[in-house]
Amino acid sequence: MSLEQTITLYQPLLRNLAYGIVRSREDAEDIVQDTIVKWLNLGPKTIENSKAYLIAAVRNNCFTHLIARRNKREELVEQPDDLDEAVSNEIGFSHLDLQSDTVMAMGVLHARLEPLERAIFLLKEVFDFDYEVLQETFDKKKEHCRQLLCRAKKKLSEETSKINFELPDTSSLIENFRKACDFGHVADLINVLKQDVANSLSK
Repeated sequence: MSLEQTITLYQPLLRNLAYGIVRSREDAEDIVQDTIVKWLNLGPKTIENSKAYLIAAVRNNCFTHLIARRNKREELVEQPDDLDEAVSNEIGFSHLDLQSDTVMAMGVLHARLEPLERAIFLLKEVFDFDYEVLQETFDKKKEHCRQLLCRAKKKLSEETSKINFELPDTSSLIENFRKACDFGHVADLINVLKQDVANSLSK
């Protein structure tokens, strides 16, 4: 698939994603355009999964935009916190990441979710994996994967303030998650998630 075909295929998805977060068509268009330009400058051939990279990059750029917009308004006059309002409607990794940093977000995932739930949640919600791919990756039926995702979202919707963050080292997961977000290199992240699942089953 050519670069032009890739852009034509993914632009509507990216625009809808951006608009759903920033609630401004003009801002959403700018964010998507900037993300695509960065993707082209990086060299799409160096990115393993362009779709996953573009989705994650647009989502991150949208929340960065909301932070900047909130800070600008706070300099002028106290306004309702549009960032918090947007985040409260977004059950996903970005929601967790905005409340703290990546380390804390992974802490939430480790505290709330079982390894298989965590793997399904990250790959489906952050990287938009199809259920067919999840089924093949984890050898679980699509309906089971849907149930795991639903269960994970329900768990993550609970208060995070009650979580005990004395957790095992997640540096490998965090490192590979960041690589997947920045460069679309998802294979290593999948291997780490599958190893977590295997370790949990062997206990």
